[in-house]
Amino acid sequence: MKKQAFATVLAGILLVGCNTTKTAKSKTISDLATSNPIHTSLDLNKVVDDKAPVTINPGRFTTETVTYRLPRVVQGTYSVSDFGKYIDDFKALDYDGNPLPVNKIDTNSWTIDNATKLDKIEYLVNDTFDIEVNGGIGGEVPFSPAGTNIEGTNYVLNLHGFIGYFDSLKNSQYKLDVSAPATMVRTSALQETGTKSSPDGKFLTSSYFAPRYFDITDNPMFYGELDVEEFQVGDIKIVLSVYSPNKVHSAEKIKAVMEKMMKAQKTYLGDVNSTARYDIYLYLAGQGEEAPKGFGALEHHTSTVVVLPEAMPDAQLAESMIDVVSHEFFHIVTPLSVHSEDVHYFDYDQPTFSKHLWMYEGVTEYFATLFQVDQGLVTEEEFYSKVMGKIKTAAGMNDSMSFTEMSENILEEPYAPQYFNVYQKGALIGMCIDILMREASNGNRGILSLMKELSLKYGKNKPFVDDNIIAEITSMTYPSVGTFLNTHVVGGTPIDYNEFFEKAGLAVSEAKVKTNYIQNDGAFIFVPNQQEGTIAFSEAVKNNSFWNENGVLPGDVIKTIDGEALTMANANQVLSKAFMWQPGTEIDVKLDRAGKEVVVKTTLTQSYTTGSSLAEKADATEAQKSLRNAWLKG
Repeated sequence: MKKQAFATVLAGILLVGCNTTKTAKSKTISDLATSNPIHTSLDLNKVVDDKAPVTINPGRFTTETVTYRLPRVVQGTYSVSDFGKYIDDFKALDYDGNPLPVNKIDTNSWTIDNATKLDKIEYLVNDTFDIEVNGGIGGEVPFSPAGTNIEGTNYVLNLHGFIGYFDSLKNSQYKLDVSAPATMVRTSALQETGTKSSPDGKFLTSSYFAPRYFDITDNPMFYGELDVEEFQVGDIKIVLSVYSPNKVHSAEKIKAVMEKMMKAQKTYLGDVNSTARYDIYLYLAGQGEEAPKGFGALEHHTSTVVVLPEAMPDAQLAESMIDVVSHEFFHIVTPLSVHSEDVHYFDYDQPTFSKHLWMYEGVTEYFATLFQVDQGLVTEEEFYSKVMGKIKTAAGMNDSMSFTEMSENILEEPYAPQYFNVYQKGALIGMCIDILMREASNGNRGILSLMKELSLKYGKNKPFVDDNIIAEITSMTYPSVGTFLNTHVVGGTPIDYNEFFEKAGLAVSEAKVKTNYIQNDGAFIFVPNQQEGTIAFSEAVKNNSFWNENGVLPGDVIKTIDGEALTMANANQVLSKAFMWQPGTEIDVKLDRAGKEVVVKTTLTQSYTTGSSLAEKADATEAQKSLRNAWLKG
């Protein structure tokens, strides 16, 4: 999973002033008299009030009571989604069409009595995008790329939001029928077994096969007014499906960016090749209140679902797609090819979590950053800037918290608020291991070679033992790597990054650096007043060249941005737009300075501030330069 920083960080800044033994889960199918697939149908022709009807026909049971669940947690999200909250009118029917006794035992679970008479289950599914708009049902809503959308022009079918499982039948096969208007474009990597048209030709039913429930949750679908493009990356067919409600962006234009980026990724990865097809589902959110707000992406074994704002300019959309899709595609290495028992035997209701988010998300994010300089997509200076950005963001998190302890308890306080650090310090952990391995091997081995070796040792069908992996990595690499992991990842000792930069002949110094219009070198330049419900520029605005040159002062309250009033309620949405501003854009900002209106109506110029910069040392040795070249260019 990758959350876009401007959405996640703004939420944190503006709106807020288990040691267990892991064991394989049971794979019995004792509740079934036969091994026939569970027949599931989703009818998009009969949607009413954004509710889609679902039917589940499991075959005959041999026990009197069974339990059916929707996922509480889905893989890759590290948060509670509670998809059972979005189910209405749940009923179980016998073979004569009569209702059977049903007891809802918790948010996501129903027990059905007289189950030997059960013919089918029927219920309605609300989409989560609409619930996001209304503030959620009893708490948080699923992260948008893990959520669902049900509307006339687009259906985001993350199937874990529609289809559940019986406790003992997660390894049973599924047959899925999806009925929709024949005019709808439809795309999914799930194996399609056939199509059937209605007699009048208006509706089309596509049938799919899933070997087990995991494959239901792992293969999202897009239906609706889609723009679809395909291209080849080595032996992998890439299918790009785009929904742009106002037709602002096209799949053809985005394809050009993705093709160049993913070919570079494949070159960087080399012989890592775990899928014949990879799907990218891009939902571009409009600017209305009904649009989803959780920007980022969620990975699957052979696909990713991406949600980004449609209002993004072409250049920034391209940059964001490179950021999030490269991250998700690199997940084919970890956790998809290298993972623990917690991932392999995932419990959708009461999951346990691995200690190694530094590997799953951190190393993945590091690859997504490093490959760009390795393949010449960015300069070394741009790469250094991204590294420094992560260091500055991580410095605002809890730097003395054990990363393994945080990972294992990621749903709980005080660990859950630190999740964003997996993309910051987690990536920096990967960088440090990479440099240590390059140093110990005369530049011949790095963290990519380590992950390839782990992929060969384990692979997607063999999990590692969570408590053993650090010792295994140490034995496969060097003592310095083991010491680092135990000190800075298991232990809570903060990392002195200067020690690692020194090995590569680099040093951090103060310099004039580019910044955006809501931050100075990663630090926000305004402060909210919770009591008054206002947001004003802070003292930091003095060091932001654009605002300083336009006469903005500390204490100036932001009233409107481009005609839109700024409030505590809409701060994420409005300031996210300002985060995306680029030089050359016309802006109109109205401020309140002690009761007097101040207007900044002008064309944006590049803004600068004083910040930390990473660059080559003047006295760097040849050995340091050699290590740096091996690190950055493989």
